[in-house]
Amino acid sequence: MIVAVGHDLIEISRIRRMLEREGKRAEKLFAPTELEYCARLTDPAPSLAARFAAKEAFQKVWPRPHGWRDVWVQRDRTPGGPFPFAPPVLGFAPDIAAELSERGWVAHLTLTHTKEHASAVVILEAR
Repeated sequence: MIVAVGHDLIEISRIRRMLEREGKRAEKLFAPTELEYCARLTDPAPSLAARFAAKEAFQKVWPRPHGWRDVWVQRDRTPGGPFPFAPPVLGFAPDIAAELSERGWVAHLTLTHTKEHASAVVILEAR
């Protein structure tokens, strides 16, 4: 059963400006694994914007505020698979992960971006 749906849309230029003006701020918003993944890309701004949107979308379905780095987007490598990385999933700080497990909730994530915007949808499902 669906518990909640969260969506967020962000202009990529907003993240690009933040990176240009105050690059150190990215370390407060994104987990090290997110920064490492995006740093390998020719243009990290669209992927970082999608990750920012994912954090916002999750906040919309979660009953309490959380820190920026308490929720992150993971892309695991898939050696031998048809694609180099698995689909993105959300990772959580231990307290959030424990509460999700206790409630029997699973978070589903989808990301997308165009030249101008990035978007994320999070669905909380009760199993």
